[in-house]
Amino acid sequence: MPPPRVAALLQSMLALAGPTSIVAVMQVSSQLMETWLAARQGTAALAGWAVILPFSLLMQQMSSGAMGGGVVSAIARSLGASRRDDASALVMHAVIIAVVAGLCFALGLSLFAGPMLVAIAGQEAKDATMMYVMLFFGLGAIPAWLSNTLASVLRGGGQHALAARTLGTAWFVYPVLAWLLAEPAGMGMTGIGAAFAGVFTLATLAMAVVVMRGGAGFVPNLRTRISRPLFKKILAVGAVACALAAIANLTTILVTAQMRDYGIAAVAAYGISARMEFLIIPLAFGVGSALTALVGRAVGGEEWRMARRVAWLGGGITFAFTGALGVAVALAPHAFASFFTSDQQVVAIAARALGFIGPAFGFFGLGMTMYFAAMGAGRMKWPVMAAISRFTIAVGGGWLLAHVAGMGMNGHFLGVALGLVSYGALTAGGVRQRVWQAR
Repeated sequence: MPPPRVAALLQSMLALAGPTSIVAVMQVSSQLMETWLAARQGTAALAGWAVILPFSLLMQQMSSGAMGGGVVSAIARSLGASRRDDASALVMHAVIIAVVAGLCFALGLSLFAGPMLVAIAGQEAKDATMMYVMLFFGLGAIPAWLSNTLASVLRGGGQHALAARTLGTAWFVYPVLAWLLAEPAGMGMTGIGAAFAGVFTLATLAMAVVVMRGGAGFVPNLRTRISRPLFKKILAVGAVACALAAIANLTTILVTAQMRDYGIAAVAAYGISARMEFLIIPLAFGVGSALTALVGRAVGGEEWRMARRVAWLGGGITFAFTGALGVAVALAPHAFASFFTSDQQVVAIAARALGFIGPAFGFFGLGMTMYFAAMGAGRMKWPVMAAISRFTIAVGGGWLLAHVAGMGMNGHFLGVALGLVSYGALTAGGVRQRVWQAR
């Protein structure tokens, strides 16, 4: 069977990517509003929020793109191989994974966030953000995991638009409720955490109703026996992807810790830069989630040439879009930094960071899109190497540039940028015939 024409592939991809991309834009807007709200609570609150930011991003990335990608890949491959019973049974296994993972985030951050906040940003930052952490993670972690996991079940069945409706509503309501609780109600950072927990609890209930009614194209089998092979089918991709997400966020945590030597304003400023950098992930996820499903179905049907073609098509689209965004950020870094805070010291440092890191956004977008495609193919070796490369260059290389080459803060920022370029190049380099073929 000859591979489909590019126009047909593009049409299929956009049909799936469109709804998720709309949700991604809403998520980006919502997270920008969260950054703006945190900055309005003062520099100490912004610094504390910057310390916690990698963990909130990690939770979103793991539940939606990483383990969620494992769920999408497992269900899509089962359906592509005409194993509908396996797809139905996979839902219960995915839910169990989500509850356990959400509980780990809830307990871990509740117990260890306080000492970490004091160590990196100081006691004042802890006082300003600790209740935010307790509500955001203590009450919100399990609902966030469940809602994103159930959305992944729908995407695995090709029902991206159905998943987008519920998640889109949640990301629309969250910033409005966060502002109402933070400012008119006078709850500050605590209100932001309460809004997140409340919104995603309701989103989980709504998503559960949709899935149980057969929204993914099949009715989940909740009475299935727990099966190690079915867990393995999800975790073989999802666990590796979660490890990669952890490495990415550990990179941000360690660079943030390195900023401590330059003062609390530098910690807060890098929080703004890191938020802009990580906004590339939901933008790439719009196309990437479609690639996970399309590649998964193609691989399930042993159509490897189609899988590679659709991956490169999606990667090229994302590279062009995120690259243009990065250039815009690099050309006007003060304008982007000033959106979040009026503290001119923080703005100046954030602008310096964005001037270095912005031009690398295109490579980050390319790498993230190919990473989602690799999950669909079950080929994770090259994304692993890319993540390790990014960590080594951003943390180790940045330290060398800052302290050995004498570049100071600029060295850290350049290290982050070079790490993103390496990540994109290596992840994309793995999408080729020698790697993507039947074993």
